[in-house]
Amino acid sequence: MLDTKADSFSSTEKVIDEPDTKYKDVEIIEEPADMVRGVPGKLSIWTLLVVVMELCERFAYYGASLMFNIYLQQILGRSKSEAVALNRVNQFMAYATTILGAIIADQLLGKFKTIVLFGIVYLIGLVVLAISSADFSVEGGFGLAGFCIAVFAFIGFGTGGIKSNVSAFMAEQIPVGYKKTGTPGVYEDSKLTTERGFRYFYWSINVGAFAGMLACPQIAKNESYAIAYMLPAIVFFIGIMAFVAGSKRYTKKKPQGTVLVKVWRCMRYARKHKQEGQGHWLDSSLGATDQEWNDEFVVGLQRSLRACKVFLFYPIYWSVYGNMTDLLINQGLIMRRPSWLSVDQLNVVNSLVLIVAIPIFDNFVFPLLRRMGFRMGPIVRITTGFAIAVCGFIYVTILQKVIYTKRPYFDFTGDDVPEGAFNDISVWLQIVPYGIIAISEIFTSVTGLEFAFSQAPAELKSVLTAVYLFTNCGGSLIGMILGIWSSDPEVLYVFAAQTIILGVLAIIFYFCFRHYDNIVAKQEQFNS
Repeated sequence: MLDTKADSFSSTEKVIDEPDTKYKDVEIIEEPADMVRGVPGKLSIWTLLVVVMELCERFAYYGASLMFNIYLQQILGRSKSEAVALNRVNQFMAYATTILGAIIADQLLGKFKTIVLFGIVYLIGLVVLAISSADFSVEGGFGLAGFCIAVFAFIGFGTGGIKSNVSAFMAEQIPVGYKKTGTPGVYEDSKLTTERGFRYFYWSINVGAFAGMLACPQIAKNESYAIAYMLPAIVFFIGIMAFVAGSKRYTKKKPQGTVLVKVWRCMRYARKHKQEGQGHWLDSSLGATDQEWNDEFVVGLQRSLRACKVFLFYPIYWSVYGNMTDLLINQGLIMRRPSWLSVDQLNVVNSLVLIVAIPIFDNFVFPLLRRMGFRMGPIVRITTGFAIAVCGFIYVTILQKVIYTKRPYFDFTGDDVPEGAFNDISVWLQIVPYGIIAISEIFTSVTGLEFAFSQAPAELKSVLTAVYLFTNCGGSLIGMILGIWSSDPEVLYVFAAQTIILGVLAIIFYFCFRHYDNIVAKQEQFNS
């Protein structure tokens, strides 16, 4: 996957504000007449530097945040419901700030400088978190205050500002067009290379998450939380340095200025000049003279609005997904487990499955489906991911019910339930849902990132990516509300309700948007 050849890039920094195709070393821009099929190309070393930075950032985020639930309960003395609420506020902040990061990148600094700026803010937060978790801070009463300052004032803003830009910045490093291969009629297709880039970007997220979730809880268990929280700061510093090292070789696009004002004016113009019989209400802005937009921008804005409708269904999925960092951990705490295991570490199963499964899907499953003529459009993939997640949480709900049938504490409502009590049922039964959710992410989460990037015009790529990521906020808000009932035995009904709602919404989603797959296919054909 590694292409170390540098002849596709000049030796000086490239800052561009024109379409990518004029600046990329590609042999053919339009689809070749003799093309039989396309294959993904290799990812350049400069693209992979962005991936490495994301890997380190995810090590830091998941390595640190995975410990929050137990840290808040066992070190800072918070209740289960308080720990769940604070954890979901952390998730909310991490995604609420994506819009801010996108605006700064698209209007002021550009993606590269924005990523570096928010990376510094993030790093400060990780250091403050490590200091606040030291014994002298906790004993001095600064533990909870330091946690809130670090997480909500620094880490939340830092990760949000990076999230909204890094995946789009990675995709911008991929040359647009077609290249010949050694096989007649077979060409490297940049669209497929971009799909591959997003899959391996997501793969890197889970390599980083896997390493962080494996190492940090064990360090906290055997050493101290201060050391466990300092490790993510060190790893993230290394990632930022690797990212900055490629500065002069990246393709960088200049910030486009007040793009949101441009969107508003375009929409206002369309409403003012709306006519009967239009296919889309924005069609009134097509062909407008003496305006700051062109037809390409209007069509891209139409696609972006369609994508936003798709993203409206994501919050309930994210609320289910977010259970892995709190409610599933709480479930594991009431199950029998080895003394060496910290139950939050079972999250590594999720990342390990993704690390193994993403290359399998990329190299075998999806190519096989393409050869068979079966095209999984974005709506089919997202629906598939929703359905897989439903299956996973049917299992979780049943497991919670079974736990309450086991001795010695049943549903933990008796007067004689001690601190740290658990029933006689193995925690290893939790491996199944962690793995199932991982497979759902390949279809739902990866596709969401790719869909946001592909549907937005160049000026709105960071903004639409941020809108997609912002849907996590909705999931966190749902999780915060449901956190009220996160204690035993009410949590059983929380699992059941989330599972039923996601199942119903998956069906509604498919029938509402299945025609979008044909629209996207025509769009790709037109772009070719």
